[in-house]
Amino acid sequence: MIAAGDERTAGAGAQILREGGNAVDAMVAAACMAFVAEAPLCGPGGSGVLLAGTAEAPKVLDFFAAVPGQGLTARPTLDFHDAVVDFGPTVQVFHVGRAAAAVPSTMAGLLEAHRRLGRLPMAVLVAPAAETARVGCQPSPQLAFIIDLLRPILESDPTTRALFFREDEPFLANPRLADFLEAFAEEGDALLQGPLAEALLAAFGPDHGGLLTAEDLQRYAPVWREPLRVPRGDHEVLTNPPPSSGGPLVGLGLELSAAVPLGALPWLGPRHVCELAALLAGVDHVKGRGSEHGLGSDAQAAAGGVHQHRRRSLGSTTHISVLDGEGQLAALTMSNGEGCGHTLEAFGIHVNNFLGEDDINPGGFHRQGPGTWMTTMMAPTAVLHRGHPALVLGTGGSNRIRSALLLTLLHVLASEQGLAEAVMAPRMHVEGDRLWYERQDLPPASEEALREAWPEAIAFEQRNMFFGGVHAVGTDGELHGVGDARRGGAVHRVTA
Repeated sequence: MIAAGDERTAGAGAQILREGGNAVDAMVAAACMAFVAEAPLCGPGGSGVLLAGTAEAPKVLDFFAAVPGQGLTARPTLDFHDAVVDFGPTVQVFHVGRAAAAVPSTMAGLLEAHRRLGRLPMAVLVAPAAETARVGCQPSPQLAFIIDLLRPILESDPTTRALFFREDEPFLANPRLADFLEAFAEEGDALLQGPLAEALLAAFGPDHGGLLTAEDLQRYAPVWREPLRVPRGDHEVLTNPPPSSGGPLVGLGLELSAAVPLGALPWLGPRHVCELAALLAGVDHVKGRGSEHGLGSDAQAAAGGVHQHRRRSLGSTTHISVLDGEGQLAALTMSNGEGCGHTLEAFGIHVNNFLGEDDINPGGFHRQGPGTWMTTMMAPTAVLHRGHPALVLGTGGSNRIRSALLLTLLHVLASEQGLAEAVMAPRMHVEGDRLWYERQDLPPASEEALREAWPEAIAFEQRNMFFGGVHAVGTDGELHGVGDARRGGAVHRVTA
């Protein structure tokens, strides 16, 4: 079974499962399709994190972005500027331009995952995405909304605009990306280190207002890590370890919740939702708590790394969850940020703006040293029950990733709800003294209790993509899957 952020993404992965591929094969095929059907949320110009393997040997493949600029003796004049996005009730300033681009790493990550854990030929895996990229497709309503929001970025360059609009309406077609994916399947590292590297340096190097150097590209390599493990009764939660922020924050929330009798409280009742909000607040205020909660100093430092930064980005991220029939799992979270506005025309690749995202530059822009591995809230996660895969999940949503995952996990593990109920339950998020929540399906008495505790809480009338999109698959003897409707999610089940 596979759950993802678009019907076509999930369908591409399911096709590979039917053809005999394993979970990682399906993940790679779905990821490539997401480059087309879920642009601009992800792409070859971005980064990601993967949790994959069997219950006996799960690993995290961290291929998030690194800060460019290695080997530079002087900082060039930077192409780095604001782009104002109008959300209606408010506007938000994003930061784009060539100097907003960190080292792109998505393709290096997918290649490494396939090399170690995949089975089918890469040419088979990229074929569904290449076909769709050439024909083009209509974005889902949720994605069309995001594309419209990001017009000030996506229309800043004609080459970029052509990837996202037909005439004046959102439409996703990218034949050059199709050519790139097919060449990638045939050439692998030779393409990434040769023509792609040359194109990146020509477009995003110091001579053009960027910071990318040949040394950055030569030195970058995805890193295999041991997952962060958080025990909870008969369950064990596996998630993204430091230097990420998201996994340790989710782990901290799970440990804090162990002292709260959530299972004994009426689900979504006044005390239940107030306890959940208090847990989210406890996670937000983790900085300075030391190793008190058992995660260790490295995890505490990672979890606290974004604590003081309260600006909220759009959360242009997507997730894919897979369980195959052989006991292998794959949970992939990917992002392109909002994109920097500039595209490698020869390859149809819109490049990230990670150096311009407030959330992962807490000390200010261009303050992190060249070669620094950037932190991320991405937290692809799995739950083992007595040593067997029981749940695979993840979400986009920037800072709200930690809240969406923690709430979903607590609904399943502590309140013993079904997966669909857990994913679609009203969500909340806390930063500092502010709380945001979804009003839809929240009992009136519970909302009244929340507003009494948080007088300035901000309500969303309906479920909203602000709170992420948890795409999850699981088994309790029977397969279950949910594609979060907040972000146009879809599920495909493959039978023998």
